[in-house]
Amino acid sequence: MSYLVNSMGHVQLNVVDVDALVKESCDILGLHVTREESGCVWLSSNGRMAELVLHEANENAMRSLGFEAVSEAAVAEAAARVEEAGCKLVSTDPSLDCCVTGMQFVTPQGHTFELHSPVQTEIYGSRKPTPGMAPLRLDHVNIMSPEPAETRTQMEKIMGMRLSERMVDDGLNWMRGANRLHHILGIVKGETGLHHYSWEVAEFSDYCHLGDRLDTIEKNFIWGPGRHRPGDNTFAYYIDTCGAMVECAGNMALINDDDRYEPNIITALKRPENVRVMNVWGEPAPLPWREHHFPWAAPAA
Repeated sequence: MSYLVNSMGHVQLNVVDVDALVKESCDILGLHVTREESGCVWLSSNGRMAELVLHEANENAMRSLGFEAVSEAAVAEAAARVEEAGCKLVSTDPSLDCCVTGMQFVTPQGHTFELHSPVQTEIYGSRKPTPGMAPLRLDHVNIMSPEPAETRTQMEKIMGMRLSERMVDDGLNWMRGANRLHHILGIVKGETGLHHYSWEVAEFSDYCHLGDRLDTIEKNFIWGPGRHRPGDNTFAYYIDTCGAMVECAGNMALINDDDRYEPNIITALKRPENVRVMNVWGEPAPLPWREHHFPWAAPAA
């Protein structure tokens, strides 16, 4: 099956205190505001119009997750596959007007996903003055599903994603798109929700900058810096002001020989013997990381 999705598109969050998260995202992470209107703020790390979209709400929750399609035609093709995959098509329009086409669907597990055409981008407007760490782009998201194998199948059937790696018990699945990064989507077994969203860093020294910026607001990393075995990327995680987990990650592996690649199956699941399965450098995942759950808002009526 050919890829219909290329990469991560955007994350939309419902947020109680939008101003607080905007300030933290700009001052600490290094994003910039691209649009601000009543009850909604768009932010980006580069020349894209939108990567993180915040909606004023009475709860902190994941609103929807957007993926960028390989083309406008791919959006229509994916929409035609939704019902057969057991999901519900809820819109054939993009949620953001910086995209020409888009469609949204809801899974039986309660996830709201979107596939949209490439986001409007100013390629010479990627660098902005900021005191923050300044990531390169939104690169992947890990969601939580009570039926991870079913969610994986939905992504395969609707968007043409491919499995790169998984745990033998489906406790974690990593899926890729046409950009061939080891994963743009991780699926964690658990109550429907968001585990973390991730930004790509340019250099390892960016973790020093980010850690020092977090220290100015009396925050710190909850795990890392380290290097994951799945994806071979470096990482560091912290909790943002609305309670969502943010990862910064660098130099993720590319799967070049795509058609011949066989997904790796992780069978070493017992702790602490398997610590290096998840972190090459040997520091085990702490309890706050393992037990983190950020709720997914109920699908819009």
